Amino acid sequence: MSELMNGWKRTCYCTELSKADVGREVTLMGWTNVRRDLGALIFVQLRDRTGLMQVVFNSSTLSEEDYQRASTIRSEYVLAIRGKLVERTGNMVNPDMKTGDVEVLVSEFKILSQSETPPIDVDDNCNANELLRLKYRYLDLRRPCMQRNLIMRHQIANCAHDYFNSNGFIEIETPILTGSTPEGARDYLVPSRIRAGAFYALPQSPQLFKQILMVSGYDKYMQIARCFRDEDLRADRQPDFTQIDLEMSFVEADDVMTVNEGFLKRVFKETLNVDVQLPLPRIKWIDAMNRYGSDKPDTRFGLELKDITSAVSNSEFAVFKNAIAAGGSVRAINVKGHGADFSRKEIDALGEFVKTYRAKGLAWMNFKDEGLVSSIAKFLSEDEINEIKRLTDAQTGDLLLIVADKNDVVWASLGALRCRIADKLNLIAEHQYNLLWVTEFPLLEWSEEANRFVAMHHPFTMPMDEDLDKLDSDPGAVRAKAYDIVLNGVEIGGGSIRIHSAPLQEKMFSVLGFTKEEAWKRFGFLLDAFRFGTPPHGGMAYGLDRVAMLICGTPSIRDVIAFPKVQNASCPLTNAPYGVDPKQLNELHIRCVEEKE
Repeated sequence: MSELMNGWKRTCYCTELSKADVGREVTLMGWTNVRRDLGALIFVQLRDRTGLMQVVFNSSTLSEEDYQRASTIRSEYVLAIRGKLVERTGNMVNPDMKTGDVEVLVSEFKILSQSETPPIDVDDNCNANELLRLKYRYLDLRRPCMQRNLIMRHQIANCAHDYFNSNGFIEIETPILTGSTPEGARDYLVPSRIRAGAFYALPQSPQLFKQILMVSGYDKYMQIARCFRDEDLRADRQPDFTQIDLEMSFVEADDVMTVNEGFLKRVFKETLNVDVQLPLPRIKWIDAMNRYGSDKPDTRFGLELKDITSAVSNSEFAVFKNAIAAGGSVRAINVKGHGADFSRKEIDALGEFVKTYRAKGLAWMNFKDEGLVSSIAKFLSEDEINEIKRLTDAQTGDLLLIVADKNDVVWASLGALRCRIADKLNLIAEHQYNLLWVTEFPLLEWSEEANRFVAMHHPFTMPMDEDLDKLDSDPGAVRAKAYDIVLNGVEIGGGSIRIHSAPLQEKMFSVLGFTKEEAWKRFGFLLDAFRFGTPPHGGMAYGLDRVAMLICGTPSIRDVIAFPKVQNASCPLTNAPYGVDPKQLNELHIRCVEEKE
């Protein structure tokens, strides 16, 4: 039978006690982690969010009735205990527990709540599948590793509040119910009951509102903002997520990056006690693509891409010849000193791997002690092979992996391949944190699906000053005043200097294929605001979930979110989304139509 607290108050958490507190009368509250019944003694590990404390029920110091009650305690029962902290000596000391040299001798206790046998183990050795863990998330969240993750996430968010407040930023909330935007990911729509056929959208970001705040004179804004995007999920993506969002007026890109470097330095020091050296490295987008095949490069290891197009520019090998003729390139990775670590079967498997990135195949050259072994040597002249060796610094013992195709295919396939090889060869040191800025992104990218240019970041990004005249003549060559912050090959944040001129913003919409009427219909409030004195401004946003995931060292953002969704955007705990009462649909002027097979 569960008991009431009746005025009992917890005096401290379990791990706040140490040998210095021996003799102190304490009141602890928490869950039963482990119970051992030795007949005359019952030992219970009491667990709260800070950790464990052993408490001892002694039959010689408790009444017979109380000791009998203690014998009914089972795993996950919720207890309140009063007693004296005593020292553990000799082989009773548990070096694996933070509080292993003390314990509480119980004088009184209450069983506040009983528990059935949990369907998953409430410890860090739990091997239940993720779907079961998420169904019983309230049990999963009791596990010490999950509690550490969420507390770490809290510390990151708290650091953001403190840092930006101390640097003059004002925290302002922006609306959750807003208008739909036609660019970017799909919106989550919310039907209006008042206006039939009209819809709000949940914000993909506070972008337009924070720009309006710059027009309004709040020159340093920040917000820990909830955002929503109806897109396919993966390990580092959720339909609803959290941004650390900021915007600043009267700034250029260097100003935004500098203030954010200070924030990152503070986060790493306060959460991991890691000293980040400033200023952070910067790399232009085109250099990142050419060297690493990625706009979010992992620089913890080498395996950089080498352009060997010039070495084979006159080759009759059809794969190389056709790629170059189509405006593409031929590039290679030199797996230095590890040629012998790859069997022919493993190299063939790497060839299948790059095909998932649209590469047609993988050529290779293995420089063994007995000579060159290669899939393509018979198609190349001796001079071409020697030039390839020079450009890639290939020596005996090295393995060259080569892709020829359009640049975007070559970059994507070799960029992914270098990461796969680094994992296989254990080239990545543990507890290494490589931060860098990627700058000067293309402003636009061509969409085959839409048959037009689309914004690489968003339509409000300022072009580089020296590229403004290319908006009409060569829009694909225009670079943006955009910058992403990358940690260990993961983009954790990004931003840009914004367009603050109504004519230039209208021009941008025109390049993206909007008519003037469409632009004003969707974004008229922004364009109208720009008529009344808009300061130059820029900002950025971090994915709080991704930052927490990397700092906690977990492979999925689901491990740092209290109640995440799964692959199909459903919630195993609540079973959302699900149908609603027809009366609600009627009020919202909605009728559901069954799909015809």
